[in-house]
Amino acid sequence: MKPLTSYSCELTDGQSKALQAWLRSHDYEFRDVPYARFAGSKADVGVVFYESGKLVVQGKGTQEFVEFVLEPQVLGEARLGYEAVLNPEIFLPRIGVDESGKGDFFGPMCVAGVYANESILKAWAEVGVRDSKTVGSDRRIAELAKTIRETRGCVFAVVPIGNTAYNRLYAQMNNVNRLLAWGHARTIENLMAERHRMKPPPVRAVSDQFAKNKQTVARALMPLGREIELVQRHKAESDLAVAAASILARNEYVTRLAGLSQQFGLEFPKGASAAVEAIGKEFVEKYGFENLSKVAKMHFRTSANLSRSLKEPAEGPKNSNSTLKQDERAGRRHRGAHLSDQ
Repeated sequence: MKPLTSYSCELTDGQSKALQAWLRSHDYEFRDVPYARFAGSKADVGVVFYESGKLVVQGKGTQEFVEFVLEPQVLGEARLGYEAVLNPEIFLPRIGVDESGKGDFFGPMCVAGVYANESILKAWAEVGVRDSKTVGSDRRIAELAKTIRETRGCVFAVVPIGNTAYNRLYAQMNNVNRLLAWGHARTIENLMAERHRMKPPPVRAVSDQFAKNKQTVARALMPLGREIELVQRHKAESDLAVAAASILARNEYVTRLAGLSQQFGLEFPKGASAAVEAIGKEFVEKYGFENLSKVAKMHFRTSANLSRSLKEPAEGPKNSNSTLKQDERAGRRHRGAHLSDQ
């Protein structure tokens, strides 16, 4: 059997403190990692504990670390090798769905879905597939996306909703969650159309619960999507199938944002911030406000600020700080067949 080189699990606050203390007492070298509470490495193993409560162990020494440190001294139980016993549903064949770009002013919103069975899930665990928000670089996102797409037996679908289409749909629905529910439903439907390639067939679709009412997505499901169980839960990215979908969605978003930057000769930043508004002003000066909808999500307050700045050039946008902060909070909350922009 191939040695384990990657392992992940959830830790309680008490367990994370015990692990951090153990790492310090054994001279692990600590470093800063985005979205992580702490990260340490030594010899052939690296340990990262994320703000989400997820622990990731990677390196040639992973198996030894899990068996002789993590399980006996932190978890207090033997889990390695007993995943299917401890959680019988962990390897069920399923579809995972996630999105990216929802909280970004510039660029599209992209929804992705993947089909995974037991062998696929085990393969992804070995190479360190995890929630895209915990991956530190676009380059690593691209590497993981390539691995996911090339995994034997994996079936995937990506639905990129370009800015022109996004703004048109938002004008019709007047609600981001309804738009996102449509994107999730469309992705599930596209995958279910390929279910003849899925062995064994999926028993459920899993996604994050982004709307307060679960019926928001359930009502959006199309005929094929209604044939399997829909599971919505908070922090669904802890499910490896959803995590893989988040990687594909983020890679699609980053790729398309780069394409827009090249097309218009401007470096469009991610998120929603003062830097984003500054580039928005530059775009408007160069191409006119009427073309902003080709690259941005027009219901964001940033677009209202840009419109107001055109009408009041001397005074500049009013209340920009508070509105930008609202957009920033939105960006932090959602970090996360094709539909053309036409």
